[in-house]
Amino acid sequence: MPHYIKVSQTASTNTYLSRLAATLPGGTVIYTPSQTAGRGQKGNSWESEDGKNLTFSLLLKRPPVKARDQFYLSEAAAIAVVEALTEEAGQGFSVKWPNDVYWHDKKVCGMLLENSLDGSDIARCIVGIGINVNQERFLSDAPNPVSLINITGHEHDLMALLKRVCSSIEQLVDSLGDDNARIDLHQRYMAALYRNDGKIYPYEDATGHRFMASIASIAPDGTLTLLHEDGTRHDYLFKEVKHIINSHVL
Repeated sequence: MPHYIKVSQTASTNTYLSRLAATLPGGTVIYTPSQTAGRGQKGNSWESEDGKNLTFSLLLKRPPVKARDQFYLSEAAAIAVVEALTEEAGQGFSVKWPNDVYWHDKKVCGMLLENSLDGSDIARCIVGIGINVNQERFLSDAPNPVSLINITGHEHDLMALLKRVCSSIEQLVDSLGDDNARIDLHQRYMAALYRNDGKIYPYEDATGHRFMASIASIAPDGTLTLLHEDGTRHDYLFKEVKHIINSHVL
């Protein structure tokens, strides 16, 4: 079972937990009502009004996957969030590769997983997550934020949602020593994947080139394969390709 530690304020729960990770047991969760400099993928910041949202980090020690298969941890975290939010607020949630969580075309959750390796093994993984819950207005220049209160029209119990998400992540990760559990998790991830419906959508690669493509597959290491409009297949690592959504590149 996760062990929860509340910090009144911190710049980043991932950074805070990383400093203490060697002395804490696996399953420790650091959470705060006031995160002043949350970090996301590609160095992005995370806006969060004090006391309104979930900003937390979960410590996983020696998860049962090799370093080459670490994307399963990302899948576990993303699916735990999608399924918890679906229970909380209904349908419409999906995972935008690699692990943002969307409600339709708007971002409700971001996460950053940071792994420390021991040879071919993962010594520890810090899963940092921010979920927009009870914040009604967003003041940053983020193009498409949304919160649960925007979706449902009422406030949500932060602690209950935190415990649901963290318990689910732990259960999914603990199961990953079993090959069938890995297959099941990946199937759930693909079923929940944003725009994985066989249709073509606009993308932009790292050079600024825009093209139309559909999702073909995602490998165990997280590599995304897109089927381009001309029938060719191309593989992309993190940061090498972006969705284009509502004229914004995300």
